[in-house]
Amino acid sequence: MKVEGIPCDKCPLRSRKLFRDFTDEELRFVKRFKRGELHVEAGATVLVEGDASPHLYTVLDGWAFRHKETADGERQILNFALPGDLIGLQTAIMGRIEHSATALTPLRLCVFERGDVWKIFKNHPQLSFDITWLVSREERMLDRNLLSLGQRHGEQRVAYLVAQLADRAAAAGVGTRHRIAAPLRQHHFADALGMTQVHVSRMVQKLRARSLISWTHEGLNIANWRELCKFADYEPVAARRQRPFI
Repeated sequence: MKVEGIPCDKCPLRSRKLFRDFTDEELRFVKRFKRGELHVEAGATVLVEGDASPHLYTVLDGWAFRHKETADGERQILNFALPGDLIGLQTAIMGRIEHSATALTPLRLCVFERGDVWKIFKNHPQLSFDITWLVSREERMLDRNLLSLGQRHGEQRVAYLVAQLADRAAAAGVGTRHRIAAPLRQHHFADALGMTQVHVSRMVQKLRARSLISWTHEGLNIANWRELCKFADYEPVAARRQRPFI
């Protein structure tokens, strides 16, 4: 459901330490750039692979995930989107999107017209750098996830994804490094890690036996953050610097 939404100068993301604030000029532009807000139910599809959506979005609240499907219906989760993350930039640059995006939880999205993206690069160098930074950050995460898929054993793969998501959630203010409250299930991890759900379940039990994590219907608990990162070879990155958002 699309609604007008709250004013940009009262955006809830601006009050979080993770995100850099806009200058007055940037804030005026973003107010013009914004076209409203979209409220999406959990499980609903925001973007469909192959579409040429006229919009791109910033996640204001909730979790989503980007994914692709093979010809025989198998799903690969590419990454997760948390508050402050962009969804759909690919349509603004390439015309069509090559992945789908689905709401993991109820979502509140800030809606922008993709045709106005060029105005950012033309008139607002800091904001254009911010978009480049966001794309580079996504590339870095994908690089590290690919390394995990290719070179880490199953138990480490699961541990790495848990550590990464907890780190991102804590930085975005939607969790802590000791608890991920989002309704992540083992089939999400299976689709993200190229493993069967049975294999994921076995790896979770091994990590539980190491007293690193526990998984309940209420969420994913991390018993020992430092040891989890050490075991997964995960280097925390969330607290290094403020990051941009649009």
